[in-house]
Amino acid sequence: MNDPFINLKHAMKETVFKDVSFSDERKNAVKETINQNPSPFHSWKIETIIAILVALQHVPMHGYAISTHLFQKNDLIFQNKEGELYTLLHLLENKSILTSKWDGDKKYYTLTSKGKKYLAGYRQGNVKRDLSLKQLIEEVSF
Repeated sequence: MNDPFINLKHAMKETVFKDVSFSDERKNAVKETINQNPSPFHSWKIETIIAILVALQHVPMHGYAISTHLFQKNDLIFQNKEGELYTLLHLLENKSILTSKWDGDKKYYTLTSKGKKYLAGYRQGNVKRDLSLKQLIEEVSF
């Protein structure tokens, strides 16, 4: 299955954004503005991330199936704000905890070996992994 977005970032840099650049001053101003405005993602919990990792440990799932799984677990954190789920999935993918693959019009997420380590560490009560998940949430929250 071909990923329709493969090389998209590179193609965008070479065409649409080829003449766009930001000064360090502008970058710092954007970072400062972001830090002043709390992220709407503060409500993410480690338990939600773990529930997603558990759901994906044996079988790839698309976003709607993950959302349904969380709903069945009575985790309503994404109720009426489903877009935040995809933001979290994207973050986890960027952190190499998940990987994704398009199949038709649905994007399926799979747990990576790094994600499996996070999950195993959490299950073993590994405080270090727990802290890493907290750091992950904080990193995306600001």
